[in-house]
Amino acid sequence: MGMKKVLFLVLLFVISCFYTHGQSITGVWRGKISRQKVELKIIQNGDSLTGTSYYYESANNYRRYSIKGYFDKHTNSAVWWDDRLIEERSGRMSIASPGKIPMLSTADFNCPGGGKMMLDGKAEKKEDRGKPAGDVDLDKTTSSGFEDEWDFVIDNYTVGANDPEIIDSIDLLTKTLPVATPVSNPIAVTDPKTVPVVEKEKKIQPAEKPVQQAAKTKELPVATMTDPVKAPTIEEKFFSREKILIREIPVTGDSIEIRFYDNAEIDGDSISLFLNNDLLFRHIRLTGNAYTIKLAVNTLKETNELTMVAENLGAIPPNTSYMITIVNGQRFEAFLSSTEGSSAMIRLTKKQD
Repeated sequence: MGMKKVLFLVLLFVISCFYTHGQSITGVWRGKISRQKVELKIIQNGDSLTGTSYYYESANNYRRYSIKGYFDKHTNSAVWWDDRLIEERSGRMSIASPGKIPMLSTADFNCPGGGKMMLDGKAEKKEDRGKPAGDVDLDKTTSSGFEDEWDFVIDNYTVGANDPEIIDSIDLLTKTLPVATPVSNPIAVTDPKTVPVVEKEKKIQPAEKPVQQAAKTKELPVATMTDPVKAPTIEEKFFSREKILIREIPVTGDSIEIRFYDNAEIDGDSISLFLNNDLLFRHIRLTGNAYTIKLAVNTLKETNELTMVAENLGAIPPNTSYMITIVNGQRFEAFLSSTEGSSAMIRLTKKQD
């Protein structure tokens, strides 16, 4: 009975953490990324992540980026990267230059109990992938030291502001913000280390459609489209999305065989494959049966990048694939996940004799 009681208490802590606190990565996170002080605002939109990151030394010395990424609810792991520099401030007496290099972070979403939530993982330079730059150590907090357009969504996320139309509208607005030149005049921003916790009034009722109120509350202009939006081509999707290295496979022999399966419920996932920036196959429908390709080794470079680009996300996002590669009778496996913001990439390297 003693062991059962302990297991019951552990389970109770887990349930309390995930349900009482919303089981949501959406919110304000504070801590360090690669030894730099960071305040991160993450907003989950389906399997995608958006928001903003502040690398700061003080309230008057910081860089702000828009962020992109994705969240895997099955493994509770998140990947995000600094996408676009949209604000830069420096104090008159500043020596450090926080956030000078954009980062890509990979972290596990942990809930150890007592209402605490953490993001722990590793960071690397966005433009110099594969070389760890430091640790990710962030805690979820209830307050923010930097006010911006995402505060409304975070404050009202569970009562209507999680509507994809609102998130996409604000996300579109951040893309129109010009990159600010460095400003040395202090601005009225509370130091994030001493900001008080203030309970903000919730003005949205769950039954309302809060798109217009979101714009009114933050006085944001509503993006209007006078011309129909042209869907991006698969080549445009390939070049615009972040490429995430999943694994490296050594290549020997005369040829290699690669098989692709849908890794989840068969829901209409469709992909394209690129080899070294060139479109190899398109409109591959993933099912429970293998879609098989063969590559002649003598046509490959010494190092090759095979990238899976999601043409759609199927009925159950993200677009996931189980891949088996056969090299000289040796079997290599990988789980690939592609979203509207990222593509999975496998590196094929010829093995030196």
